Amino acid sequence: MASSPSFLLLAALLALVSWQAVASDPGPLQDFCVADMQSPVRVNGFVCKNPMEVNADDFFKAAALDKPRVTNKVGSNVTLINVMQIAGLNTLGISIARIDYAPLGQNPPHTHPRATEILTVLEGTLYVGFVTSNLPAPARNKFFSKVLNKGDVFVFPVGLIHFQFNPNPHQPAVAIAALSSQNPGAITIANAVFGSDPPISDDVLAKAFQVEKNTIDWLQAQFWENNHN
Repeated sequence: MASSPSFLLLAALLALVSWQAVASDPGPLQDFCVADMQSPVRVNGFVCKNPMEVNADDFFKAAALDKPRVTNKVGSNVTLINVMQIAGLNTLGISIARIDYAPLGQNPPHTHPRATEILTVLEGTLYVGFVTSNLPAPARNKFFSKVLNKGDVFVFPVGLIHFQFNPNPHQPAVAIAALSSQNPGAITIANAVFGSDPPISDDVLAKAFQVEKNTIDWLQAQFWENNHN
């Protein structure tokens, strides 16, 4: 095949379009697009507020992320700051979260369907990990894990199941996470599978997990608490 300039230009354009298609959030076409939460128009994201009505408060929140949070029964509390808290994040493709862990607490296995996460430990120690998708063997469901100390950083690729656990029985831990979406979403695996509304058929889950139906019924009867605020 001839490598003419027109062919090379076409290949470059196709590569650029493909890259944009797989990006977490679409790139902005102006300096900012502050979300207009009052608009009745529904789009993928939020309609832009009139830029003449934008002010500094649209990019600000007194979030008190330096203050500890009360943890729940799984021993964690995720304080997410996304476009719903700061309208100026609309179209910018980023959000942030503070995560508090009680001693032996965890942020249980979950996934962010729209974002990669990069996490840094501010206080304490965390055991973290993620599992790959159903790839061809030998990479299928491969588990990557690491013990993180204060100042360490770890990345969880977009869409993959991951967790954090505080192995210290005496001291809490704190982390800050940045996510590559204005609205990353979170699916906690246990909550979604056993706490859905209405419930998934116990016949389906018993077959999927290869256990007795009474085990599934017991799991579905538990209170699956949400640790995301």
